[in-house]
Amino acid sequence: MEPIERTVANAELGLRLDQFLARQPEVGSRARARDLIEQGRVQLSEGQPKAGLQLVPGQVVGFLPLPMPPTDRLAGDGTPPPAVPVLFADDWIVAIDKPAGLASHPPEDRAFAGHTVASVMRARLGPLPTLGGEDRPGIVHRLDRETSGVMLLARTEAAFHALRAQWQARSVQKEYHCIAFGESRFDSDWIERPIAPDPTHPDRMVVVAEGGREASTFYEVVERFTGFTHFRCRPVTGRTHQIRVHMTSIGHSLVGDRVYRSRRAQHDALPAGAPAVGRQCLHARRLVVQHPGTGQPIEFEAPLPVDFAAVLAWLRQHRQPDRR
Repeated sequence: MEPIERTVANAELGLRLDQFLARQPEVGSRARARDLIEQGRVQLSEGQPKAGLQLVPGQVVGFLPLPMPPTDRLAGDGTPPPAVPVLFADDWIVAIDKPAGLASHPPEDRAFAGHTVASVMRARLGPLPTLGGEDRPGIVHRLDRETSGVMLLARTEAAFHALRAQWQARSVQKEYHCIAFGESRFDSDWIERPIAPDPTHPDRMVVVAEGGREASTFYEVVERFTGFTHFRCRPVTGRTHQIRVHMTSIGHSLVGDRVYRSRRAQHDALPAGAPAVGRQCLHARRLVVQHPGTGQPIEFEAPLPVDFAAVLAWLRQHRQPDRR
């Protein structure tokens, strides 16, 4: 395991070293923080690592986390926990870069023995608020299992209520990136089409002419390719599978999506020689909320994952010369 380095922020002036370490998702408690210090797994850019040492802004704290207890290593199906990068953490919230293939929380309709964001982060952070359900600790919003990117968790009940209110008020700024089949007719446009469960496939959603729940997505072209388009999407509402359903409804089903396909053309796969994609090319790139503690805007951004970037690189190499 590689050492981790964190820099003390201005707001953390005077914080004890053990308190600072306990705030880090890889540590999670003052007891584990003290264990790190006592075992010589902590280094400072200035001063000797002592539990009661008061920190100053700009000071760099390096630490080598303790291995997770055996009970946290394997899920019920025997798989080890996936790597979940932490983008930001404090006493109120934790922002992560969720990998594709990891469910946000267990499904409601069947037993589930694998890892989820909820289980992985509870193992790393300790108790989290369960206002959304005992099996959804800290979960304020969700991403589809095969969607990667920024996801935010609450560490206190006050933070949970404050964040949930922002989602309900639609004041959260969300930005997704996707790679879709087809060449976009417009550089940007709004999709405002209600969404409802598909009557023939209860686990799917569909655009409907009447009824359903209102859904609004703004999209714009990031880059054009031969037969494909890289889009940036900013959903206003947060309906289930909204971007996948909306983009498919205008003829741009997402590359790798095995559920939603455009009616204009049944896209099955990328051309021969393209990188293999085992999931829909959809990534939650950016999220902006009001911090539940300070009330100030705070922004999180997750870089494009390796599989997404590989598809873009291949499309650029195979773009016809007269394309933009």
